Amino acid sequence: MAAAHFLPSEDQFLCSVCLDVFTDPVSTSCGHNFCKKCINDYWNTNNQNMCPMCKTVFTSRPELLVNTFISEMVSQFRQSAQQRARCSREKVAKTGEVPCDVCTGTKLKALKSCLVCLVSYCETHLEPHLTASRLKRHQLMDPVENLEGRMCTKHDKPLELFCRNDQTCVCMLCTVLDHKMHNVVPLGDEYEGKLAELGKTEAELQQMIQKRQLKIQEISHSVNLSEEDANREIVKCFKVFTDLKQSVERGQANLLNTIRAKQKNKEKQAQVFIRELEQDIFKLLKRSTEVEHLSRYEDHLHLLQSVQALNIHHPPPTKDWSEVSVPPASYEGTVRRAVSQLEETLSKKIKTLVEVELKRVQKFAVDVTLDPKTAHPQLILSDDGLGDVKKNLPNNPERFSDCVCVLGKQSFFSGKSYFEVHVKGKTDWDFGVIRESMNRKGNITLRPQNGIWTIQLRNGNEYKASAGPSVVLSLKSGPQKVGVFVDYEEGLVSFYDIEAAALIYSFTGCSFKEKLLPYFSPCNNHGGKNAAPAKISPVKLN
Repeated sequence: MAAAHFLPSEDQFLCSVCLDVFTDPVSTSCGHNFCKKCINDYWNTNNQNMCPMCKTVFTSRPELLVNTFISEMVSQFRQSAQQRARCSREKVAKTGEVPCDVCTGTKLKALKSCLVCLVSYCETHLEPHLTASRLKRHQLMDPVENLEGRMCTKHDKPLELFCRNDQTCVCMLCTVLDHKMHNVVPLGDEYEGKLAELGKTEAELQQMIQKRQLKIQEISHSVNLSEEDANREIVKCFKVFTDLKQSVERGQANLLNTIRAKQKNKEKQAQVFIRELEQDIFKLLKRSTEVEHLSRYEDHLHLLQSVQALNIHHPPPTKDWSEVSVPPASYEGTVRRAVSQLEETLSKKIKTLVEVELKRVQKFAVDVTLDPKTAHPQLILSDDGLGDVKKNLPNNPERFSDCVCVLGKQSFFSGKSYFEVHVKGKTDWDFGVIRESMNRKGNITLRPQNGIWTIQLRNGNEYKASAGPSVVLSLKSGPQKVGVFVDYEEGLVSFYDIEAAALIYSFTGCSFKEKLLPYFSPCNNHGGKNAAPAKISPVKLN
């Protein structure tokens, strides 16, 4: 059996004449072997038939026959040599593979790395570590580059443990010296833990990416809705201005420019958000790729060291998009404000437009209820409305101390909202919306700068908008029911006379930063002159 594994060397099959592997080997009577052509050529060039090896002289040229045994051995040797050459070519280290540190010339692929020798060995050069007793004690591992980086720089021992207290790789000596009493585990255990963390991080990153992709869809859908609203408004513009001839052409052009400018602003705003979202997605995809790449590492130490550098517990800095949106632009009052600048002959057209607008904003009606905790002690809240009776109530921070008013429980912090107040028979009142954080103690100055947007009635016929300074309102008749419309994103607060289907006043270009609350002030009784109650009126949709 041992002979079957014997591998003869090339020297045993070399012809002594041509110094190459035998071709058609023949044997002389003296027992030496030559290539048939080589020995014949040798005898042809010499005067006597002599063996080139032992110098035996033959009386006549011997008859040479091919030695079949040697010929078969040579054939096997050639095949074996070709196979070894092919294997050697296959074992040459390729790009990305660890080469043997001992090979000279062509570097073969390393089979193992020794943590004691700090050398990587191919199959041939690894043989001593597998046979020599003193080398068998060395610690071998799968081939890696930068073996020095796997050794403790302080103790020159392999880094085969992980200190969870200091989040670093350590050697055995570190555990009894610098990291004594620390929570130290084998690299393999920490590797599995970090691998699980990477999987969790990858899932979180994918979730963040998905949320941002959904946000892009939401913003794009909102832009489409805004475009539809713009198209509908443009159609309305043409219907209104068709019969106004030359006198209103300039107003028509200005109105169209305003609508389109709003839409352009919405598109630009959306484009900015989408670009930022795509940048977030790019950062997250990049981190996801890095995490996925780390997850494929089979090298415990390399993964742990790379995880520390990547800082997987903290995703790349991205924006919180949960509260970001691009709502459709509001066009309430756009056409009406343009037409109202025309002569008195346009009043019927204005009324028609306001009626349509009022029907539209009434669709955003909310069910407003009064908050007793905010009511001035002089007010009494009932189903009939706001009364005027002094009561002993706790002076809590939410309650108004001097101003005879009360707030609604419902807050407005996004979108559009609408409610109505019945004021028939009253001579004094204030209604509108107020900033939630506004101080409710002492006197209150009604103006937007203080976070309050209201209109008011005084002495039965003096209407004003508390615009700071106040704006006197010229109304043809006193409203019996007032509608209040708020478009939070548009920064718009509008007041309507419901029966007359007329706009009373609009606060435009407001910048709301916090929640808004409905504000109601029936004012003082004035000896019975202002005794009629103010009521929150249900909105009737036509």
